[in-house]
Amino acid sequence: MSPRRPRGRPPAARAVAAALALALSLAATLASTAPAVAPRASLPAIESQVMCTTCKIPLIVAQSAQADRERAFISRLIAQGQDTDQIKHALVGQYGRQVLTLPATHGFELAAYLVPIAAVGLALLALVLLLPRWRRRGREQRAGLAATGGEPTLGPADTARLEADLARFD
Repeated sequence: MSPRRPRGRPPAARAVAAALALALSLAATLASTAPAVAPRASLPAIESQVMCTTCKIPLIVAQSAQADRERAFISRLIAQGQDTDQIKHALVGQYGRQVLTLPATHGFELAAYLVPIAAVGLALLALVLLLPRWRRRGREQRAGLAATGGEPTLGPADTARLEADLARFD
């Protein structure tokens, strides 16, 4: 009689699997508790998110004395080590809300986001309601053509007018 081995993994494989699970758990714990390092702010990234207050165009394409002053202000804040949100907050404090490219997500400016969504929703609703009617009308027209041999029929007045027009060109 041969000795019976327990089913499942060998003890060494179970130890390796347990060690791997422990290492993954530890790595996940360390990753979740590590302080998040905010990416360093850059002038091009901020320029694309703010406007020139005199030109009313994105700062990244603006060419004016005011745009140069705003760039210098942003560069000073970057040199001080401020992140993007802090710099945008300072820009709003210095130049007002119109310096930001995106409207606010509260108050009346929220309409800039809601109106296009509502328009698309209404267009989709109109399609859902009208498309079956259009398809049914097309099927009825095709069925009417099939009943007359595949050609549209003309009334007596239309037939007479067609004949007169054709006779004029002969």
